[in-house]
Amino acid sequence: MKKTVAEPIIEKIDDNVNALDQFGTAMTSTGGKTRKILLDFPTVYIHNWKDSDDYEVYVGESNDIIKRTKQHYDAAIDSRNWQHELIEKKAVLYIIGHEHFNKSMTLDIENRLMHYIMSVDKVKHVCNLRDNPQTSYYPVEELDDIFRKIWNRLRRDNKELFPSEAEIKDSAIYKASPLHKLTKEQVKARDLIIEKVHEAMKYNEKNQLIFVEGEAGTGKTVLNSSTFYELYCQAEEPGNRTDDSDDLADNHAKRGIRCSLIVNHDEQLTVYEQIADKLGLTEKYGEVVCKPTRFINLHTPDDPIDVAFVDEAHLLLTQGKQSYRGKNQLQDIIDRARVTVVMFDENQILTTEQYWEAKSLEKYRNMAKKVNNYIVLDEQLRMRADKATNDWIDSFTKQGVLKKIPKPAGGYSIRIFDDPWLMEDEIKKRAESADTSLSRLIATYDWDYSSKRRPDKRLEEYYWCVCIKKKNKKWTKPWNRELVQELNKEEKKETKKLSWAEQKKTVEEVGSTFTIQGFDLNYAGVILGPSVKYRNGRIIYDPSESRNEKATRYRTLSDGTKQKFGESLVKHEVRVLMTRGVNGMYIYACDDELREALKKATM
Repeated sequence: MKKTVAEPIIEKIDDNVNALDQFGTAMTSTGGKTRKILLDFPTVYIHNWKDSDDYEVYVGESNDIIKRTKQHYDAAIDSRNWQHELIEKKAVLYIIGHEHFNKSMTLDIENRLMHYIMSVDKVKHVCNLRDNPQTSYYPVEELDDIFRKIWNRLRRDNKELFPSEAEIKDSAIYKASPLHKLTKEQVKARDLIIEKVHEAMKYNEKNQLIFVEGEAGTGKTVLNSSTFYELYCQAEEPGNRTDDSDDLADNHAKRGIRCSLIVNHDEQLTVYEQIADKLGLTEKYGEVVCKPTRFINLHTPDDPIDVAFVDEAHLLLTQGKQSYRGKNQLQDIIDRARVTVVMFDENQILTTEQYWEAKSLEKYRNMAKKVNNYIVLDEQLRMRADKATNDWIDSFTKQGVLKKIPKPAGGYSIRIFDDPWLMEDEIKKRAESADTSLSRLIATYDWDYSSKRRPDKRLEEYYWCVCIKKKNKKWTKPWNRELVQELNKEEKKETKKLSWAEQKKTVEEVGSTFTIQGFDLNYAGVILGPSVKYRNGRIIYDPSESRNEKATRYRTLSDGTKQKFGESLVKHEVRVLMTRGVNGMYIYACDDELREALKKATM
């Protein structure tokens, strides 16, 4: 029988000296268990205040809450940091205690509060410098229960600052946050990267490459953001500052660390920019997140930055286009950094502009391997699927083999649908539940779409649509980003802060790889369009049915010959779609033979 965990004790007071003194007097006169837990035990605390309509927050932990809070007030008198806001703004202080709090647990509670609060849309800035996750301690098995009780109590007081846990965990910022508690595999990789960076800095090395390879859901993004932020935190630590200059950018350069986080994906770029803003990196150091072409234009080989972190490096261009006049973005980035750290998944390359010739890709892998800078992540962290389910997806998307669909296991299930109406209904039911609200329809790029022009006005509803004709009926849904036309100015402004899947209205749309790559869904309703067929007992990927010109056109190779790679790129597209769901995947296939084969595979 599971042991019942006691309720936390939470006091909310005005955040000023008078209120703190009154709190201390009241606790001392009260005596008993409450006084002991809040004044004698370690506690966690949350300073928060509003800046315009948004919150700024500082989370801390202390063995002496009265003394520690007064230190913050003393620092506020002549400080221009966050403590000064306690004087300027009407701040609120939450003091949190529990009978099982010890130093390790309060540090973990502090870390998780920072992680959650940074993911809240109404929070503008989390003023803490860094987290400090703990490993094993007594009673670590109670951590989840105690935290849940704390969060629920805080939520009762302020739902705006403390929204539901489901809402927090579904946010793109939460999932990409550098404040995640890393797995042992990720910690080992992060430590190696930081060690290599320090060596390059110490010996003035340039053009070093660290190559991190892992398939979808193996934690590459979290490793990337965590290592990026950790280097900034280390530079901020006492003893690493070299002067007291008011010029933060100049002071930062003198501390010897300049980092950029680069991603060639508009949705993910927005998420990283928000994280950098909320953690105060943009305010202190300027533009630390950007797209590859901008990074290449901003920096030169003569003055390389220290570390370039490239997320979704498989999306880098390997040939020129209108906005990029070079030949290989990865090489251009390496030339402009002492150390370049790339997160790479060959199975997520989706366009001819991103296609890597085998010799070229091996050149960079070997470049990293020769100096022990090659890292492989193979632990599946996204999908709650067992080995048999992962094997089924691998067989379908890599070998073109349709195996018998495994029974639900590990909290993950695969369901096959005979028509799109039923699948849409099931996805909407999932989306209505708070625990699975991030459930959406996604599809192969087999229907027309253009961001540069509107469809013919004679078309239904004047939207670019996914349209499936079945017998005498027609199922139609707008492609992603189409329904934004119906929003007013304020609503459009709000949607810019959210990834496609986080926007409530998108349950009425169909997503593509261009909006969903790099993100999670609770349940993914995957529509396999006409480009995915079943013939002679095998899965066939037919690029002639695809509308993705970037995947189906010719690519000029290094030897001057032209070749098409549509079959491989459509296969990659299907793999991206099939690895989005955390809890499960629903499938509807447009091809009659494939649909029948999938139905038989469930029997």
